[in-house]
Amino acid sequence: MTETLAINGGRPVRSTLLPYGHQMIDDEDIAAVVQVLKSDWITTGPKVAEFEDVFAGFVGAKYAVSFSSGTAALHGAAYAAGLKPGDEAITTPMTFCASANCVIYQGAKPIFADVTEDTLNINPDEVASHITEKTKAIIPVDYAGHPADLDSIKEIAEDKNLTVIEDACHALGAKYKGKSVGSICDMTVFSFHPVKHITTGEGGMVCTDNGESAARMRRFRNHGIEGDARQRQAKGQWYYEMADLGYNYRLTDIACALGLSQLRKLDENLSRRRKIADFYNAGLKDVPGLILPAVKNGVIPAWHLYPIRFDPSKFRAGRGEIFAALRAENIGVNVHYIPVHTHPYYRRSFGYQGGEYPASEAAYETLISLPMFHSMSDEDGQDVIQAVEKVFRWYLQ
Repeated sequence: MTETLAINGGRPVRSTLLPYGHQMIDDEDIAAVVQVLKSDWITTGPKVAEFEDVFAGFVGAKYAVSFSSGTAALHGAAYAAGLKPGDEAITTPMTFCASANCVIYQGAKPIFADVTEDTLNINPDEVASHITEKTKAIIPVDYAGHPADLDSIKEIAEDKNLTVIEDACHALGAKYKGKSVGSICDMTVFSFHPVKHITTGEGGMVCTDNGESAARMRRFRNHGIEGDARQRQAKGQWYYEMADLGYNYRLTDIACALGLSQLRKLDENLSRRRKIADFYNAGLKDVPGLILPAVKNGVIPAWHLYPIRFDPSKFRAGRGEIFAALRAENIGVNVHYIPVHTHPYYRRSFGYQGGEYPASEAAYETLISLPMFHSMSDEDGQDVIQAVEKVFRWYLQ
């Protein structure tokens, strides 16, 4: 007999909530931050360049430019790509809104292209069909940490002379056909939010091999000013010029010290996430009606998320009821993502009604993200598997 669900009065699988994501900060991280707090520079100091240099080396890029958040980094990349009013950039609706908002920040228009049904990454055929004379950039998103079809996207971009801004905020440490994400596209954007593979609290980075793009982004994050206060102090100078219109998108030395400490643990963090994904794959493969994440040949995902889907024809409940039942078992599931074009702002501003991108919209109706973070224990993972089996088997037709 199937065990009664917690939402129906049964005993929950866990006594406390397991979140879908969580940072891991240790004494080494704290010591690194304290050292900076006791130093002369807590922002625009030496740790910024050090973090950028080490990070660029890790992903195999010539340049890395830090920003105050992944969203600011996306904005910086859109600026460096030269997006302006009248331009268009193609991205996916199956993402967080920042991937598209960065285009609007530049006065340009985001154009959505639907996703493939396996990885939920942007479909290159759909990208090609949406290119016009106004298109200036393609912004693929490495959904859940699985790199998009970068070869196909780059081929389209090279044929049409477009810039590729890879939104790899989910994919630090991922590999695509033997290459590190961050070394493949014109610009690659990363995020250091607490639920990501490493954290600086908030923070982001853009990697590129283009020195001019890197210089533009360094000015852009610093009010459009060439150089910074530390450089002027070292030279005994006060004079500066604002060459471009920019923003205060700088990442602090405090955050960069944390980032450097965290980066030393990245390989270990990635390994742990991959073990959790393997654990889920093995434990959930026989649950009827579940669709587990796909992994394409030649790809090693970074596993920022572990998103499952289900076949709605096999269950007597929808996603909302299943989601609530899993939360009642104290499994902190989440949903990634509400398709961007269905948000009120995009409906109001661009006239979307829903139904424009069927693969994204159909996936959204059955998506549930399971807990995935590198400090999870094996027991935590087993609780997730037990709860998923319990809930989905209860609602089987």
